[in-house]
Amino acid sequence: MKVSPIVVLVCATALVRVAFAATTGLGVDESYMVTAGRVLCLGYFDHPPASWWLSWAAAHLFGTEAPVVVRLPFILLFAVSQILVWRIGCLVSGSRAGLWAAVALNLSPVFGVTTGSWVLPDGPLDAALLGAALCLLHALSRDDRRFGWWAGTGLCAGLALFSKYTAVLPIGGAFLYLLTSRTHRHWLGRWQTYAASGLAVLVFSPVLIWNATHGWASFAFQGDRAVGLRFHPLAPLTTLGGEALFVLPWIWAPMMVLFVGGFRRGASWMHRLLVFLAAPPILGFALISAWSSQRILFHWASPGYLMLFPLLGEVIAYRLDRPRVQRLIAATAGLVLAAMAIISLQIQFDFLGGSLAAIMGRDPTAEALDWTSVRDDLRAQGVLPPGAVAASVSWRDAGKLGYALGPDVTMLCLNRDSRQFGLADAVSGFVGRDVIVLLPDPVGGSLDEAKRWFSSVEVLPGTSIRLDGRVLRTVTVLRGHGLQPPSR
Repeated sequence: MKVSPIVVLVCATALVRVAFAATTGLGVDESYMVTAGRVLCLGYFDHPPASWWLSWAAAHLFGTEAPVVVRLPFILLFAVSQILVWRIGCLVSGSRAGLWAAVALNLSPVFGVTTGSWVLPDGPLDAALLGAALCLLHALSRDDRRFGWWAGTGLCAGLALFSKYTAVLPIGGAFLYLLTSRTHRHWLGRWQTYAASGLAVLVFSPVLIWNATHGWASFAFQGDRAVGLRFHPLAPLTTLGGEALFVLPWIWAPMMVLFVGGFRRGASWMHRLLVFLAAPPILGFALISAWSSQRILFHWASPGYLMLFPLLGEVIAYRLDRPRVQRLIAATAGLVLAAMAIISLQIQFDFLGGSLAAIMGRDPTAEALDWTSVRDDLRAQGVLPPGAVAASVSWRDAGKLGYALGPDVTMLCLNRDSRQFGLADAVSGFVGRDVIVLLPDPVGGSLDEAKRWFSSVEVLPGTSIRLDGRVLRTVTVLRGHGLQPPSR
């Protein structure tokens, strides 16, 4: 029996991601989400619940927080995303184009590596957005009043919003398409469109309820990123350039040609719809960077580029007989696999030693390494019994340390900017307790900040973050006596 190429692609790439997930530690954001997400909530400070719930469920289902376990739902979701990209590509241009759209999705690092395997909101976001796009394409292809595909559109749109707030941008692009399309504008006068919208809001409603009962904290936090009073005229170009690097320039460039082409007369309505879905994230974040007081992260626009892969697949399929295209695809696959292998080998064997620090000024190895050496040292010293309370003064360090120490230790963040830590395990609930304070590479300010939270502080033997005996970062250890209220 002949196996479909898309099945081979999905299974083979999933195995690669499982190997990568099993041989690398959780990154800063991943560690933070797993640690702060140990307390199951209806809503979370940074993002809607989908990714938090997925990592929590995986850890409880398998009884471990091992990297490969908490990453497994995201690996499976990316397998779903590949199938959905393939299906959309089949609708737009045929099965061959659909297959190469899925191949290209795997070759783009921001999708194939980070979204495809890391504990981030982008995994469920991308799968849900692609599901919504596929359902909408089917719904608009049929001029009948059946609700099935519209229900799928609304459900998937709601799940996208339940994953990450940026889902509102492609959803807005869909309404803009309906508003400007002579062929499909009549759907704005039909009940199916509004019933689908209502279904999306219903799925998203737990996030609204949680925000309403928590002072709209999550909305305010994300909304602040678009606020600013300064004008940076070149920032949009920098943002687009950074996005090109994340996508890969030789993938990004033809995407942009297809993106512009979607606004021209003569473009098919499916091409035009996908471009309208892509436009708000791509253009929106580029424009926001011109005045935002905060740095715009390049992967925020990835939902827009996601919608262009089915169109890119058509171009690749059409030009695949050209040797230059074949060599470029093979070289890109080799580059991505080599990068993943180097990262995995470095974490497992430290074969690069300190050379990264000499080249980059700071060794990034510690960010991809689980800080279990700290846990082992503290347990050996007898200062970390089950049920202990630990703390750090940065949410980033609290995430990495809390993940390494394990779920038997409660992790606090002694900082006004404590993110989800301030809601999951508020400092006010531990007033008067003794706390083990861990300060990686402390400077004078962090030591003083830590001491202000306690009646008295005792300095304990320090520890370090190590890989194969090499010290990557030192960690100062304090025992804080009598934790004080945050208002102090």
